[in-house]
Amino acid sequence: MLRRFYNKVFGSPDERVIQKHGRLVEEINGLEPEVSRQPDADLRGRTDAFRVLVKERTEAAREGLAEADRRLADAGLGRGGAVQQRQRQARQQLYDAEHAVLDELLPEAFAMVREACRRTLGKRHYDVQLLGGIVLHQGSIAEMKTGEGKTFVAALPLYLHALTGRGAHLVTPNDYLSKVGLQLMGPIYHLLGASAAVIQNQGGGGEAGSFIFDPDFRTSDDRYLSLRPCSRREAYAADITYGTNNEFGFDYLRDNMARGSDGKVQRELHYAIVDEVDNILIDEARTPLIISGVARDSSSHYQRFASLVRQLQAERDYTVAEKERTVTLTETGIERMETALGIDNLYGSEHAEMLPYLDNALRASVLYRKDVEYLVRDREVVIVDEFTGRMMEGRRFSEGLHQAIEAKEGVTVQRESMTLASITFQNLFRMYPRLAGMTGTAKTEEEELRGIYDLDVVAIPTHKPVIRDDRPDVVYKTKDLKFRQVVAEIKAEHEAGRPVLVGTVAVETSEQLSRQLRRARVPHEVLNAKNHEREATIIAQAGRRGAVTIATNMAGRGVDILLGGNPEGLARDQLRRQKVDLLSIPQGEWTRALDLLDRGEDPHTASDGEWVDTVAEVHRQVEQEQQEVLSLGGLHVVGTERHESRRIDNQLRGRSGRLGDPGSSRFYLSLEDDLLLRFGGERVSRIMDRFKMEDAPIEAGMIDRVIENAQVKVEGFYFDSRKNVLQYDEVVNEQRTAIYEQRQLILGAADRVPIARAMIADLVSDQIADAFELGEEEDADEALRPLRAFFPPDSTRLPVPLLEVLEEEREALRTESEMETILLGGIDDALAAKREQCNNDDLFGQVLGDVMLGTIDSLWTRHLTDLDHLREGIGLRAVGQIQPIVAYKQEAFNMYSLLQTDILEQTARTLLALQLQVAQTMVRRQPAFDRVHLNRQNGAQATPPVQRRRSAQPGRNDPCPCGSGRKFKHCHMRKRPVPAS
Repeated sequence: MLRRFYNKVFGSPDERVIQKHGRLVEEINGLEPEVSRQPDADLRGRTDAFRVLVKERTEAAREGLAEADRRLADAGLGRGGAVQQRQRQARQQLYDAEHAVLDELLPEAFAMVREACRRTLGKRHYDVQLLGGIVLHQGSIAEMKTGEGKTFVAALPLYLHALTGRGAHLVTPNDYLSKVGLQLMGPIYHLLGASAAVIQNQGGGGEAGSFIFDPDFRTSDDRYLSLRPCSRREAYAADITYGTNNEFGFDYLRDNMARGSDGKVQRELHYAIVDEVDNILIDEARTPLIISGVARDSSSHYQRFASLVRQLQAERDYTVAEKERTVTLTETGIERMETALGIDNLYGSEHAEMLPYLDNALRASVLYRKDVEYLVRDREVVIVDEFTGRMMEGRRFSEGLHQAIEAKEGVTVQRESMTLASITFQNLFRMYPRLAGMTGTAKTEEEELRGIYDLDVVAIPTHKPVIRDDRPDVVYKTKDLKFRQVVAEIKAEHEAGRPVLVGTVAVETSEQLSRQLRRARVPHEVLNAKNHEREATIIAQAGRRGAVTIATNMAGRGVDILLGGNPEGLARDQLRRQKVDLLSIPQGEWTRALDLLDRGEDPHTASDGEWVDTVAEVHRQVEQEQQEVLSLGGLHVVGTERHESRRIDNQLRGRSGRLGDPGSSRFYLSLEDDLLLRFGGERVSRIMDRFKMEDAPIEAGMIDRVIENAQVKVEGFYFDSRKNVLQYDEVVNEQRTAIYEQRQLILGAADRVPIARAMIADLVSDQIADAFELGEEEDADEALRPLRAFFPPDSTRLPVPLLEVLEEEREALRTESEMETILLGGIDDALAAKREQCNNDDLFGQVLGDVMLGTIDSLWTRHLTDLDHLREGIGLRAVGQIQPIVAYKQEAFNMYSLLQTDILEQTARTLLALQLQVAQTMVRRQPAFDRVHLNRQNGAQATPPVQRRRSAQPGRNDPCPCGSGRKFKHCHMRKRPVPAS
């Protein structure tokens, strides 16, 4: 109540932000006459001047950061806590200094981008688009309705932040949007003297799939005339880089697995705009990116349990919790499983290995449906994105679920894998010092975006008022009745000549509706995961007279539905049919002709080619068809089911009524829809039964409230789930950051000998301290055992007198420092001898780097597997009244302490035992890995007890569990069995 009163008096937060930025818009508009008179060369000159100014204004901050970097390198591996903090402060000071300069340059820079857009594309940014650009520059989310030109808005802050020379990223949900975005906006950046590139999915890494905008380059694909193939490193070195969230994430992980600086492609993460930000940062937040390697052959248990669960019956043998999406065996089901397996107790500890296979087989059989959650294509199981309806190539469900589905469908069960590196989108994008986003639907998730990403959502006003007619939902008792009415309405609108867009939530539903429309003789197009290659063409022409388009979700499509059709696309299709070589048409003439047609002028002044007549005729037909569609009421949207998220429904509705066009929307529901079955359907069913409404529908505001309340519950459930994922991943993220910083220190070091020496010295110093801490009463043999592991009596690594001291004359060394001085001197001699043996400083540095990085990578991989095992079973701690997240943090910390000790031990052993042989050439071996997306899928999961390898061990200084009274590090820590790789 108070908030509504406050907003009424002082205006909403969005209105206050817009009013504040309105002064900047006026300043940009005031510069327009001056900027419009400058020739192209002067605009490029201003870009160079801006770069020089940014560099001069931030010189002191950059020098401070460089000095902090040098101090951190001198501190050595794992010894720069305070120095590291000063480095982070210096980096933040540089960011702040850069942002202050960019604030000053914003008006002129935005005016230049607007002018470049007008000269190259014939379009001028509206004032509301300038507002959107300012919001993005300030690090917030600009909520802009469909058709308001988010692609053009992004160019404003991207150019501005590229002036720092550290790159700006535009993150899209799919490859098509990123590639089209660069092709469309590339001329603007080029005119201003900024380079722009795009990275694309290229399957297995390497240099494929990257393009840079080059207006002088011509390809064989007339859609992307100016995109020249380039290396991935060159694409990231460009001022502006377009790409998908997956590619940015995988490149980050691959860079942090590289064994040399030449294997890295990304620069430091600096500034990013996330397109369809709600889809990427919310819908995809629970989906970690994982780089995996083959672990072992697939178990035969998958086929065995897939066969067994087929014999089970619902209710009798298992129950399903729809809200939580879990399936649980009943007592009868447990007995049947025990009989089939020939065992007495299914949940006995001796059968614990079987439980994950049984759990996955049940979930795969009951909860995961073909053509809904996944498809089978070319005898492979392909995941379908629940939010966009696209096939998620290369992704696999995690923890054996994907193998269980493969066994269920009778296709080849792929080998199991092990995690080599992983990161969630939540942690990936929070690493950008400056992050912004844009979408048409974010206000419903504002709390989560602000709480997790520190991103405010600002609703940008539309250029023209929205006049779409959103009609109340209609609810039928059964799906058959619902679809019968849906088909009737589609047929009526089609016969009237009105375009219809039909939204479904699953591939299965779209194909069922398509069959019914074919029987009703209604021509239509289907856009789902099975024909996504034609996505852009289908959507672009969905606004033609009488067109009917069925689409499985509309999130992240990025292509506007133009009433009357897309004239450029239709013109290209017509010219291809006329056998016209589109590559022979100069791009400048083509763009100029389209611009003249949009303004109602003669296109022949742009070119005298025969193709101009075809383009003009198509444009005239589209304009005529557009007027007919407008007179009929514009695009009509039909929803066949409510999605769990209100945002997805709003995205579907938003396709109609763009830029002030008329339009309408209506959703058809049934009591058999998943959402109503899970939330609120009983209340509606009672009303229909009371009034004996068997065939008649309900259409009332009360129904809309029930649906909205159900969606709010689901959104709240998923919000809690994402927060839970983030809590656990935060623990891994802190460890990941520390490990990657260690790798970066090694990779960036000009001389790696001091780092190697420091690692061995740390270990030796620790062990000497441990030996002296044992006291006089302890056996000297026990005290020196850890040191003898590195310096055995027959070793040739150290001088004989030192070995005698270690074995026989411990009492002669009165202090720790004396023993440490002797040992470290011997280590220095050993490293110097190996360097001399190598006879090549560069090669010796490479050898040291390979040993240190190889040790870190192998142990980190094993550590990730241990953390996965710990995570799977940690929920059982709740039975003992222990918060699982608290237990997870404690045990993960202990495991990380052991990891650091193992890294030091294994590195020291390997380096001191290293025997070098001089060779003519040395080839660095890169780690072999397969790229795999893993999806920790919806809802809670049954978590069987899992045996873990090291998670339950005490910390180094805790009492040893054996009861000896000694610290763990002095007793069984050194005796513990080494886990198998």
